Amino acid sequence: MGLSASSPSIALQANVSEQPPAVPSQCPMHQKNMEGCPMNMQSAGSLSENQSYPVPAHQERAYEYVECPVKSQMHEKIDPSNMMPAPNQLPAPDQPFPLSTVREESTIPRASSEQKWVYPSEQMFWNAMLRKGWRWKDDDIKPEDMNNIIKIHNQNNEQAWKEILKWEALHARECPCGPALIRFGGKAKEYSPRARIRSWMGYELPFDRHDWIVDRCGKEVRYVIDYYDGGEVDKNYQFTILDVRPAFDSLTAVWDRMKVAWWRWTS
Repeated sequence: MGLSASSPSIALQANVSEQPPAVPSQCPMHQKNMEGCPMNMQSAGSLSENQSYPVPAHQERAYEYVECPVKSQMHEKIDPSNMMPAPNQLPAPDQPFPLSTVREESTIPRASSEQKWVYPSEQMFWNAMLRKGWRWKDDDIKPEDMNNIIKIHNQNNEQAWKEILKWEALHARECPCGPALIRFGGKAKEYSPRARIRSWMGYELPFDRHDWIVDRCGKEVRYVIDYYDGGEVDKNYQFTILDVRPAFDSLTAVWDRMKVAWWRWTS
C-alpha cells in the first residue's frame, strides 16, 4: 500500500467544518431512561420498542479479556463451563511465538447494551488473518509487529467513530443521547461509487471499505467508510485517510451530505 501522489486531499476526510452544538454532557450515550430520548424510541420506520440487537459472537465474554494495564498481558481467561479459553483466543498449531489475549475497550457504544465494543486481542487478530488465508511463514513477522497492528487497527476504528459523531451532530436534537453502533462489515473489493468516480479522475482506490450500521435513537443509519493509504505510520499509530459519510439510503442522508458539501464550498 504505497503512498500515492493521488491520495485524497484533507477535504475528503469528511470533517464537518460547521456543526450544531455537540451532544450535551448531561446526556450520556448509554443513559436510556432520559426523558425525550429513549434509545429504542418507536417512530415511523424505526425499530420495535422492545427489539434488541443480537450480541456478535466476538463480543461475547469480551470484557473477561479487558485487563488492567498493570496485570499480566498473557493471562488467559477460562470458561468455567468447560475449563477452556475462548476458541478464538487459542494459539494456532504452528504459531511461532505466544501472543497476548488481552482486549481493549473502545469508546464506541454498542447498541442495545450498556457496554461498549471491545477490540480483538493479538491472538484473535492472528487467528482471523489465518482464516483469511494469510500464512505467517511468508512474512518476517515479530511479536512487536502484532502489537503495532492492533494499535493501528484500534486507532482507525476510533477515528472512524469520531467522524461518524460529527455527522450525527446534525441530529443532536432528535437524538440527544447520541448514536450507538449496531454492526459493521468489511467490503474491501466492493468499491463505493464515490471511490470509483475518484479513480476515473486519477486518484488511487481505497485499500479497504467498511459499512457501519448505527442506531440513531431507534433508526438504523448506514455509513460508508473508505480507507486510503496516508503514508508512514505516525506516533499515534495513524496512517489512514478516512472518507466517512452517510450512505444514500434516505432523503435525510442526501440532505445531510448536501448541507455539508455546501458548508465546505462556502467556508
